[in-house]
Amino acid sequence: MKIKKAVFAPGNSSFFFDDQRAIKRGLSHDGFIYDGKPETEGFRTIREPGQSISVLLILETGEIAVGDCAAVQYSGAGGRDPLFLCDTYSPFLEKYIRPLLEGAEIETFRKMTANFEELVFDGKRLHTAIRYGISQALLDARAKALKKMPCEIICEEYGLPVIADRIPIFGQSGDNRYENVDKMILKRVDVLPHGLINNIDEKLGRDGGKLKEYLAWLVERINRLRNNESYFPELHIDVYGTIGTIFGSDPGKVADYLASLEKYAGGYALYIEGPVDMEEKQRQIECLGKITAKLRSKGSKVKTVADEWCNTLEDIRDFTDAKACDMVQIKTPDLGGIQNIVESVIYCNRRGMEAYQGGTCNETDISARHCVHVAAASRPKRMLAKPGMGFDEGYTIVNNEMERIIAVWRNI
Repeated sequence: MKIKKAVFAPGNSSFFFDDQRAIKRGLSHDGFIYDGKPETEGFRTIREPGQSISVLLILETGEIAVGDCAAVQYSGAGGRDPLFLCDTYSPFLEKYIRPLLEGAEIETFRKMTANFEELVFDGKRLHTAIRYGISQALLDARAKALKKMPCEIICEEYGLPVIADRIPIFGQSGDNRYENVDKMILKRVDVLPHGLINNIDEKLGRDGGKLKEYLAWLVERINRLRNNESYFPELHIDVYGTIGTIFGSDPGKVADYLASLEKYAGGYALYIEGPVDMEEKQRQIECLGKITAKLRSKGSKVKTVADEWCNTLEDIRDFTDAKACDMVQIKTPDLGGIQNIVESVIYCNRRGMEAYQGGTCNETDISARHCVHVAAASRPKRMLAKPGMGFDEGYTIVNNEMERIIAVWRNI
C-alpha cells in the first residue's frame, strides 16, 4: 500500500508557548499574561498561543492516517528547538516534505521513520515538532495498512511483550495547584500534582518554606479526601531549577533541602523534578548526579528527576549512564520521531533507570493518544496526562485511550 496524498492542516495546541528564561526572573502575572519583555529568541511576548500542524496521509484505500506536529511549552529553553509557528513551517512542509511522502510505500514503522530522522535542509535537521508529527502519522499508516493498533505495531517491530495492564498516569495541575489536586484525588490519579513551581517568591519561597507548606497541605488533602486506604499516590513536583537558584546551585545545600522535604511528604513517595538548571548539559549531569548521590548517602528516599538538558535519545542515554538521577523525563516532542521515545524507555528499563514518559501541556489530543500507544508497548514507570493545563481533559484523553487498548488486548 502507498501514501496517495499528504495534506497539512494548521491548528492550535492545548496551551501556550512560554519564555521560561524571562519567567524565571520572577515576573508577575497580569491576568493570564506576564508583565515584562521576552528574553528567548523568537518570542514576541512572554506568553504566546501554542500552535500545531496536522500531518494527514491519505492512503490508497481512502483511509487517513494522522499525526500532529507540536512543541513544548518552554520552547527555545534548555537546549530545545525554537518556537514552532505555522506561518514558518507550513510552507516548509508543503515544499520539502510533501514530495517525500506522496507515493511512498508503507513499509515498517522503523524503516519509514528512519528516513526522516536524519534529514538535513540548509545544514539543519528537521524541527523536532515536524519529526514528531510525521512519525505519528507513519505509525498510524502502518497500523491501518496491517489493520492493527499502533501499540501492536510497536510491540512487533521492537520484540516487546503485550502486557494488558495500566501504566500509572501523572496528573499536572498547572497554576491551579489546589483545586486541581482535589480533582486528581477524587479521580484517584496515580501520581500528582506537578505543581508548576516556577516562581521563587510566589511558589517556592526564598528559603524554600512555601514549597514545604504546599507539600504539607497536599498530604493533608490526600488523607482527607481519599476515602479509601488503598489509594496511595506518588508525589511528583516540578521546580524548574528554582531550588538551585536559591541555594546557588550548591549540590550539598540542594540535597540537604530536598532531604528536608521528606518529612512533609507524609510517607508518600516524593519525586522532585529539575531541582537545578545549570544552563549546559554536562554541568547539569554533574550537578544533578552529585545531588542524587548525596541524597542516597544521607539515606533520603526523595528521588530526583531530570528534565532540562535531557532532551534527546542521546541525552537520555548520557544521563542514564552517568546515574545522574533516579528518573528521567522523556519529554516526548523534544525527541523528534516517536521511535526515539520507544528506544528511550527500553534503554532506561534495561539499565535500572525509572522512565517517565512525559511531554507537555502544549500538545494535542492526537499526539497524546499516540503517546499512550507508545507507553502501552514500551512500559515506562509513568506517563503524563496531557494535553492542556485543566487536568480533566488531558486525563480523560490519556486514561480512556489506555483503557481502550487494554480492553482490546484482553479480548483478542
